[in-house]
Amino acid sequence: MRTHEAGAMHGDFASLRPAWLGVPDDVNALLPQLWAAGVERSDEGVLRVGGIPVGELADEFGTPAYILDEDDFRARCRAWARAFSGSDVFYAAKAFCSKAVLRAAVEEGLNVDVCTAGELAVALAAGIEPARLGYHGNNKSPAELRQAIELRVGRIVADSYNEIERIDALSAELGIRPHVMVRVNVGVEAHTHEYIATAHEDQKFGFSLVDGDAHEAARRIAASPNMYLAGLHSHIGSQIFDTSAFEVSAARVVRLFAGLQDEIDEPMGELDLGGGFGMAYTSQDDPQPPVDVAASLGKIVEAECAAAGIAVPRLSIEPGRTLIGPAVFTLYEVGTVKPVTLSAGASRLYVSVDGGMSDNIRPALYDATYSATLASRASRAAPALARVVGKHCESGDIVVKDEFLPADVAPGDLIAVPGTGAYCRSMGSNYNHVPRPPVIAVRDGEARVILARETVDDLLRLDVG
Repeated sequence: MRTHEAGAMHGDFASLRPAWLGVPDDVNALLPQLWAAGVERSDEGVLRVGGIPVGELADEFGTPAYILDEDDFRARCRAWARAFSGSDVFYAAKAFCSKAVLRAAVEEGLNVDVCTAGELAVALAAGIEPARLGYHGNNKSPAELRQAIELRVGRIVADSYNEIERIDALSAELGIRPHVMVRVNVGVEAHTHEYIATAHEDQKFGFSLVDGDAHEAARRIAASPNMYLAGLHSHIGSQIFDTSAFEVSAARVVRLFAGLQDEIDEPMGELDLGGGFGMAYTSQDDPQPPVDVAASLGKIVEAECAAAGIAVPRLSIEPGRTLIGPAVFTLYEVGTVKPVTLSAGASRLYVSVDGGMSDNIRPALYDATYSATLASRASRAAPALARVVGKHCESGDIVVKDEFLPADVAPGDLIAVPGTGAYCRSMGSNYNHVPRPPVIAVRDGEARVILARETVDDLLRLDVG
């Protein structure tokens, strides 16, 4: 049971903040690991991205707004593609989906993973070849499967016996033999939030390895003349910072892979280890560079394949949020500042911004942590413990739970929250009938809208009552 937010407010100053959050020597300093490469402070202390001051972005596009450093995103895609040269690297459309971003990912050498008809539609509108697409999801409808088969997407990841039956029947009807992978629940629990750990036994994804369902699912696909068993897929969770859990996961899925090779007529060609590698949201996070991840996973798979007596299959990997997450920050305008005096004489600044849980639900949903900085000016004021909150009618409407901001932060200031590229816009809502913010891409000193700001007219257009 999580403690109510108010319970964390009592005590002396030190007890109000987590142990990892130290009092900064310079409240204006930026931690490089939290920001896109093109983000910096000017000599006047104003945050800039790609050379453009955030004040100019706010004036032109309004706030709140998601700001994408496109060069940073493309560089991250290239880095993962190079590190896993010879393997297939998939960008997860669920993290953030737009035509411009999916197109950029493919241009930099990546494939795209989709899990709904909507994500597939965006990928197709972006001009992406269906062969570059993987289709995930635990409840793909017959219509979605029909479309995927008709388009000849690169692979369909089967998640249940019902799906295998649907794919089999549709493939026979259409006369098309799709590449199908089996999602294997390897029984490895990643050290992450329970809602984003996806390979422990008591959850909805995949076929259990322990009770033999994964083996049986693969056998059924291989036995059908209507489907081609392309390989096995496993995914143990998201926001993972080390590869130790992958060692156990790889050992188990490789053993299944090796066993199946002796039973099926056509050899499988691919092993997908999933991914979900972590990114830095705060100073406590220390993600590994892609080249280190690749080296570590390569050694693990080579060792397990050697032990199983099989050649290393073609690998695929899904880095997840680490591609798009750090490339984006959210720009807000401060509306009110409220100092709240707590017990033992300690106090906290409640800094209310013009967005909130409608543009970033993760702190309320996962107790996710974020950082923030005063973006529109430098300050000589002392650091003050602050909580950045939104404008919604919920006490849990918290954007940044714990952060040091200048004590003189005031209405009209701009606040920037880094690391909001993944699962913020894509999980956004219209709670309190607040329109969702735009996404602004900055590249080569120019800014352009890639997802437009919703308007009240957009909301009313759907209200046909």
